[in-house]
Amino acid sequence: MQLFLIIWFLLTLLSVVYVAYDLITNTPEMKVMKWGWVMVTLYTGVFGLVIYVFSCREPAPYTHEKFIAPLWKQTVGSAIHCMAGDATGVIVAAFITSQLNLPMGIDCVLEYIAGFAFGLFIFQALFMKDMFGGSYMEAVSKTWYPELLSMNFVMAGMLPVMIILMSRDPLNMEVASLRFWGIMSLASLVGGIFAFPVNWWLVKNKLKHGMGTERALGNGGEKLAKMSMNGAAEHSEHINVSQTANNHNMVMLKTNISVQNKVIVGLISLFILAIGITAAAYWGDLSMRPKESMSKKMKM
Repeated sequence: MQLFLIIWFLLTLLSVVYVAYDLITNTPEMKVMKWGWVMVTLYTGVFGLVIYVFSCREPAPYTHEKFIAPLWKQTVGSAIHCMAGDATGVIVAAFITSQLNLPMGIDCVLEYIAGFAFGLFIFQALFMKDMFGGSYMEAVSKTWYPELLSMNFVMAGMLPVMIILMSRDPLNMEVASLRFWGIMSLASLVGGIFAFPVNWWLVKNKLKHGMGTERALGNGGEKLAKMSMNGAAEHSEHINVSQTANNHNMVMLKTNISVQNKVIVGLISLFILAIGITAAAYWGDLSMRPKESMSKKMKM
């Protein structure tokens, strides 16, 4: 297991380096999404690299807008944006709470709060406030609902993985162990898989922006793709890009989804989260504490 984890994290490092280099030199992704891709690749390793190549990496100059236009790629971008905030908050909280020797059940509550807060107040509202005319508070009011849904699905996937696997062996709860970080990596991957369906619904119904590009903020850029293709040969794309990007900063999504449907989907997300918590409690141990578990194992 130790050898496998060493190989896994070496491959993760190489994946992160490749994704970061490509985003800097090749793919015109939005700045916040560049950070998102690097962070998510750090958490999911080779899987993050593969997803990036097939859904985001610009295959040829001036084709990014057209390449990311399909709904599934737009959804991947939305899920990556979600995971970058939520998983970061969860992992940071897990690192801190592991030092406090709290029961895993309390850890989970704190991790949920941290993930939701980091996702909403930083990765959603702060980094995306330009889409709402530069108003941070308006960005918070417009993004809390999609963030809540995404967070519920992410945690529905992450919680069982973390609790069940960490309950198997006290060493898995030690931040100095590669097993701890391996479990967090696996939990992030599963959380991202869980988040995909609800992000598909959010993007499809224009409740959340999908994959974007510097030349067509959060829209897939089908119209702008024609502009880029036509303007590339004239080397005037930089002017068009800056003008169009500024226009897209004010883009506001308009949805026809009723309040009733929003409430229904919100309740479904809570139900899915409840299933995740139930699975974690049934096959894991929510009362387990890191230091107590380690001391019991040493006595045995």
